[in-house]
Amino acid sequence: MANLKELRNRITSIGSTMKITSAMKMVSAAKLKKAQDAIVQMRPYASKLTEILQKASSTLDNSENAYGEVRDGNRVRMVVISSNRGLCGGFNSSVVKKAKSYMEAHPGEYTIATVGKKAHDAFKYDSRKVSSNIELWDNITFEGAKQEAQTLMDGFIAGEFDKVVILYNSFKNAAVQEPQAEQFLPIAMEEKLGGEPEDTTEYLYEPSMQEILADLIPTSLKTQFFAALLDANASEHGARMRRRCIRQQITRKSFRVTSNSNTIRPVKQRLPTKSSRLLVVLTPWKVKKSEKKFLDPRRRPRAFLCL
Repeated sequence: MANLKELRNRITSIGSTMKITSAMKMVSAAKLKKAQDAIVQMRPYASKLTEILQKASSTLDNSENAYGEVRDGNRVRMVVISSNRGLCGGFNSSVVKKAKSYMEAHPGEYTIATVGKKAHDAFKYDSRKVSSNIELWDNITFEGAKQEAQTLMDGFIAGEFDKVVILYNSFKNAAVQEPQAEQFLPIAMEEKLGGEPEDTTEYLYEPSMQEILADLIPTSLKTQFFAALLDANASEHGARMRRRCIRQQITRKSFRVTSNSNTIRPVKQRLPTKSSRLLVVLTPWKVKKSEKKFLDPRRRPRAFLCL
């Protein structure tokens, strides 16, 4: 059993850890609230813009809509979005596993582009990795997302690859984040609409539908990429807060167990030891009545003080 000094140091260490995890949980909760508000405000705009784009571009031919051209090739550019730091549970490992399982389920000629340091480290030694962007995750803005999306769009138009797939964690709530693969290019109308659209609203275009879609389609794609980044950012903070809540519960449990077992119980165990050192009571001798008169008074049972 540890001595008293070691127990006190352990209790102090666990108490400090509990304070740190509590502070980290509060920071994660504040960041989660900010990221959640951003994605909640972004989703209606992105979904409505995509709906208008799908309805308007469904009447265009491949020659008029270069971003909707379906090609026969199997060259795929995969974009894997992760965070730059750990301590967020299975947030990073789940999206990496999703990327590897997707490549196994859909054979093709893959090239990998990563956003975030953890995805970069996961595919560091993979010969298929062609680019990495770590700085974008530290400061997620529409300008940064627009540049990354424009690179993908230019590569698709130039024929460097035939398909673009984005893998990221979709935010459901603070406890649930689901990794998903989303087709970025070409624009798959029927997959997103799920058949004929229920909305029968007719739109009037000025000056013309072709001129408007020439600017609307790139803007919608950049917005879609930006929404994926915000979704992954909210998922990271949700996973991080969940991880720290679990860590805080483990620390509190460890603190209670250590306090109960190493402070109260050892005191009770040490009491008999101290008492035995101070006072030793000898049991009376059992002698016959006939031998009592020969009993030396100096050998009667008595208490001795033991130092």
